Amino acid sequence: MSAPRSYTMRARADAKAATRLRVLRAVLELSEEKMTIEITLDEVASRAGTSVQTVLRHFGSRDALLDEAVRLASAEVEQERRVPAGDVAGAIDAVVAHYERRGDFVLRLLGQEHDPRIAAVVGPGKQLHRRWVCETFRPQLEARPPDAREALADLLVVATDLYTWKLLRRDRGLDPDTTRARMQTLVTALLAGG
Repeated sequence: MSAPRSYTMRARADAKAATRLRVLRAVLELSEEKMTIEITLDEVASRAGTSVQTVLRHFGSRDALLDEAVRLASAEVEQERRVPAGDVAGAIDAVVAHYERRGDFVLRLLGQEHDPRIAAVVGPGKQLHRRWVCETFRPQLEARPPDAREALADLLVVATDLYTWKLLRRDRGLDPDTTRARMQTLVTALLAGG
């Protein structure tokens, strides 16, 4: 009798995990449509096809739900940007593809970072970008004298930043391939400079 019971428990655990992920996806979808502070638990539950009580049973509170959604989004961003260390072309391809997917949404968030709730979301995103630069360009940074690494990392952060993409893609109206080529030119020039 152990096998049917373990199967039932496994099915329940799978259903619970699926519901939890649906709720988190609902939060992320809604956050692309409106400010985070405007998202209600009713909307999240409706979008996820569940009840507010189920949402609260999974997460405990609206704040805990939003925190978990931020963690999920951050993990997805890290995965989207993952490339082998030192691969300049791969890094630019990955970051531009990431900005094409999420850039306009993040720009809206950055425009609201005076709100402490939004600042709590975009602050870690800025740190994630710097970590990504330092990890992705680690071989090139380590090839520099220690006192020059920090300055080069700063410049690489700027060359691969969302606002650099915005200036080229949205303000200038360049297509993704041209944007990618311009950003790669910037990074290559920085890496070539003594």
